[in-house]
Amino acid sequence: MIEAVIWDFGGVLTSSPFEAFARFEQERGLPADVIRRTNAANHLENAWAKFERAEIDLDAFDDLFAAESRALGAEVRGKDVIALLFGDLRPEMVEALRRVKQTCKTGCITNNLPANATGSAAGRTLYVAEVMTLFDHVIESAKIGLRKPDPRIYQMMTDKLGVDPKRCVYLDDLGVNLKPAREMGMTTIKVSSAAQAITDLEAATGLKLR
Repeated sequence: MIEAVIWDFGGVLTSSPFEAFARFEQERGLPADVIRRTNAANHLENAWAKFERAEIDLDAFDDLFAAESRALGAEVRGKDVIALLFGDLRPEMVEALRRVKQTCKTGCITNNLPANATGSAAGRTLYVAEVMTLFDHVIESAKIGLRKPDPRIYQMMTDKLGVDPKRCVYLDDLGVNLKPAREMGMTTIKVSSAAQAITDLEAATGLKLR
């Protein structure tokens, strides 16, 4: 019996920023996937990781990301990447969340940047207030100095919701972030599209979500 559904935000409730990354690279004549490769290189201690844990400020992130991407063959400024993070809400996923909330506890664990935290003007746009009220608890990496895939962030969520991980479903668009949740005993869903995610979530919960 599933008691809680825990959601990632970007790439799950919104369209993936990877699409915007690809457009940016194509428009600028940059090597394909240079932004994603920069994010993935030394992923626990790179510019992205440090900024998501609020260990560096925006200017330092801008410079550090530029240096890291330059080492991979093409310089991309960190501030340019931040401008690409605003995905569009997926209405069918928001509706699924709304239906899940009627019978289950709901949580959101999001790796975000201080520039996109809910307390900032940009963050209030990114995290639509109406959607955020559908969660019983929200954990933002930029506010707690901890980010996925650190196992502690998932434990914090299950403790806050008061649920056994074995009675939780966790959705994320990145496999690296699903692994710790799965190891805790959660049912995990890798999101590649809204339709696929909703089908898998219906199977996991037994709920009708559309």
